Amino acid sequence: MIFDLRFSIFDFMMNYFELYNLPVSLQPDQDQVKKEFYKLSRQYHPDFFSQESEEEQSTALEKSSDINKAYKTFTNSDATIKYVLQLKGLLEEEEKYQLDPEFLMEMLELNESVMDAKMDEDENTISDVKSQISAFQSKIFEPVKEIIEHYQEDITTKEELLQVKEYYYRKKYLNRILEGMEG
Repeated sequence: MIFDLRFSIFDFMMNYFELYNLPVSLQPDQDQVKKEFYKLSRQYHPDFFSQESEEEQSTALEKSSDINKAYKTFTNSDATIKYVLQLKGLLEEEEKYQLDPEFLMEMLELNESVMDAKMDEDENTISDVKSQISAFQSKIFEPVKEIIEHYQEDITTKEELLQVKEYYYRKKYLNRILEGMEG
């Protein structure tokens, strides 16, 4: 049966890179991601399986869901980094990651600036704080820029990926501060 052959290529542990037929990357080619998304979406859209058995409809729905989750992951750089780190066993979902004390002190000062800016409701101060955050983002990206841009499966080392992990958590912290400014 053709249907069974189409779905047999997917195993239970879905790997989004395999699903999209892409090499593992911290920055997947967005044109290729979009191309594969549309191809897979047409191929596995649940509407095309409306005349099939309940099991086949359910499988098509699951595949469609995986395709959409992969697309959402690949079109968000932070989500892609998180996904690759999880794939490599270097990041756990609810991990309590310890950032270094020096960074945390800088963030404490930044948080105080955010609180002052919000209390004063001064647009210039708010703009200055956003500029500080942007500068921090650039500062933390610089040491991992080459690793992220030139990641190669089986060549990029675990140590390099651990540097990316540190970057991921620092950026996540900065994003929370930004969200707090908006809220």
